[in-house]
Amino acid sequence: MKWSIAELHRYSDEPLHIQTTLDLNQILTTSFPDTILAVQPVKVDGYVSYDQGDVTISTHVQTTVTVPSSRSLTPVALPLDFSFTETYVDDPAHLSRYEDDEDSDAIVFVLKHGEKIDFDEAVAENIVEQIPLRVLSDDERDGKSLPNGKGWEVITEDDYKANQQNAKKVDPRLAKLKKLFPDQDEKK
Repeated sequence: MKWSIAELHRYSDEPLHIQTTLDLNQILTTSFPDTILAVQPVKVDGYVSYDQGDVTISTHVQTTVTVPSSRSLTPVALPLDFSFTETYVDDPAHLSRYEDDEDSDAIVFVLKHGEKIDFDEAVAENIVEQIPLRVLSDDERDGKSLPNGKGWEVITEDDYKANQQNAKKVDPRLAKLKKLFPDQDEKK
């Protein structure tokens, strides 16, 4: 769905209610192939309102996104349920209306002359913003087997600290060698 601000002028008295399901799978998997593996249909329920030349979109979004685990890259289904509000202005002078409003979570965008509001793109961008940096599968969250391979393995932070403690201990067979250069230990 795309609208120009002029087209939305007719919703100055009563907002446009949007209650639909969007298919954003191709857009998101093509734009973010390393981050998003699949997107279920996106349920959207919101309003588009026009006020003094500005358009505000307030929307609630529900979907499930399949993303790779940040630890093992196994696919993880991540349910998303969030709301966002964006305001679009075509006159940069209108930005001053929103600068003092600290309570508002709305983001304000300035449209170029003739540019349209792309609702699908706005929803897609907000979905990407909702994906956390660290996503773990159920097994990974429960502490079950960590990935490993030939000559490498992933270890927990606690295991790493324990390994560091053990590395500081000197093999008793080599303890006598430490006495050969006593001044070397003091420089470290």
